[in-house]
Amino acid sequence: MQLTEHRPGDHHIVNRVDADAIWINQARHQRSLILGARLLIPDWPVTRLDELDNAAVQPLIHHQPELVLIGIGERQQFPAPAIQRAFLENGIGLECMTLAAAGRTFNVLMSENRRVVAGFILS
Repeated sequence: MQLTEHRPGDHHIVNRVDADAIWINQARHQRSLILGARLLIPDWPVTRLDELDNAAVQPLIHHQPELVLIGIGERQQFPAPAIQRAFLENGIGLECMTLAAAGRTFNVLMSENRRVVAGFILS
């Protein structure tokens, strides 16, 4: 799904999302990654939602965003309650959605200058 052709501002933008890849600033990524305004952590070692544990979410929490997006697959899924609690305890909102929805939402939040970090899980 093509999301955008141009890059507004000086932050990362999601251009396109497919079932097996995500394009960020026109570059194709086929492995899970973490994305923020000026943050790109490729090769995030998570390929399934049940692999999210405290160690895996620390890079998301570390940057102290107001909101974390988790994008995975083509249907909405949610992490274990203990993982959800880790975000709550740190005062960080958590939204889980499909890959395409997370890409669109990330772009909208970036255009609003929100402090958001997204974890895109690709298998």
